[in-house]
Amino acid sequence: MSEKLPVGELSFEDALKELETIVEKLEGGEVPLEESIQIYERGAELKAHCQKKLKTAQLKVEQIVLNQDGEARAEPSDVQA
Repeated sequence: MSEKLPVGELSFEDALKELETIVEKLEGGEVPLEESIQIYERGAELKAHCQKKLKTAQLKVEQIVLNQDGEARAEPSDVQA
């Protein structure tokens, strides 16, 4: 097995691709128990990493705005990609 990069160093796309591979392995049911536990733990880290990356991207394109009644709503940000 090749050396894996730390999860925090992966791009969103690379993390998602590795997570998909892990899901396929676990769904296949052909992985020994100990390896299943290890790749499940890696998958949980990858999932959290992807969620964090998505949240960061979302915050870059949305801003919270209060209307006259004090209710919050999201609006597109002025940030250009």
